[in-house]
Amino acid sequence: MILDDLQFLLSPEGERWLDETATTPITAHNHLQIAAQLRQQLPPQQAQAVLETVILRQQAAAKFSRADQMFFTRPALEQASAEAVSHYRAQRFAAAGFRQVADLGCSIGGDALALAAHAQVTGVEWDAVRLAMAQENVRVYGHSHHFHPLQADLLELPPFPAESVFFDPARRDEHGRRFHSVHQYQPPLSLVERWGAHTAVKISPGVDYAEIPAGAEAEFISLHGELKECILWTGDLHSGVRRRATLLPGQHTFTDADLPAQPIPVAPPGRYLYEPDSAVIRAHLVAALALQLGANKIDEQIAYLTGDSPQETPFAKRYVVEAVRPFQLKQLRHYLHEKQIGKVTVKKRGSPIEPEKLERQLRLAGPKENHRILFLTYIQGEPSVIIGQEDG
Repeated sequence: MILDDLQFLLSPEGERWLDETATTPITAHNHLQIAAQLRQQLPPQQAQAVLETVILRQQAAAKFSRADQMFFTRPALEQASAEAVSHYRAQRFAAAGFRQVADLGCSIGGDALALAAHAQVTGVEWDAVRLAMAQENVRVYGHSHHFHPLQADLLELPPFPAESVFFDPARRDEHGRRFHSVHQYQPPLSLVERWGAHTAVKISPGVDYAEIPAGAEAEFISLHGELKECILWTGDLHSGVRRRATLLPGQHTFTDADLPAQPIPVAPPGRYLYEPDSAVIRAHLVAALALQLGANKIDEQIAYLTGDSPQETPFAKRYVVEAVRPFQLKQLRHYLHEKQIGKVTVKKRGSPIEPEKLERQLRLAGPKENHRILFLTYIQGEPSVIIGQEDG
């Protein structure tokens, strides 16, 4: 999409086409038909802009509550934080008292729309189309008077005065391939060091701990149980801990201040198995969760926890343990056939076994509603399988 296409979409005629096209959800079955109808009545570029915008708005509904009024590019939507994450992050800027934020690499405004609810935001973006989309998307959320666009290349732009900084570098190349090091980000993570002390940087949650800058707080965020991103906080945005796991939308949080003074005991699986949220695991806070639950580890290197009494926690899923076996395919197949199990969900932690291959090898014959969960893992150093069901 070019700027002229976006201007067409923002015009009364463009809005009419968007509204009319959106009346029918676009699916794999009707996509070509709708595209052909649009091309018969609009120039090719405008027809494609209408179609792509309607499709992206449908997809964006999982991230943004006002997606049906917003504008996106496909790569920008894929990398944008969900609205719940952006608003959570913006609250931290507000709590620290910052009323001016430089949003470096603001893209289509997924974070600016939340930051602008609390502060004056200068959105810096080199792509003119994305910057224009950011202006419109912030307007959709009612905060256009707080958003100040600046088209510039961050690699060439001298730092300007700003109370605080949010930096969201690109974590994929132009072909969609992920960068695995913060030094590969575009611009690189080191750029933010020139912009002052009070910064928040969005990075991949799979970051190598060795690449986390000294003195930064690393917060790993999951939304509805899915690990989304890591934020590096510095200066007055730093809360005084080194690692944090936050679960949204409930804003449940653990930090390294919650870690126990003594190692968590290792013991065989009890009546219940706990699978920690991935944010807890990535923040290296499984021991803090074990302390809260009064639980044991099943292995020194494995993140599953166990106990004999059911404990409620937002930080983990709880399962009832039915059986524990050394991993042997024939014995496992015999057990499942004896119980007339017709369907399994295979989870693994530490095991090299491929879940799909194992499911085929089990040759289940029972009714599909008779379901079990298989945990392929290590128990006190031995390859094992735990058979259970989700509890509650």
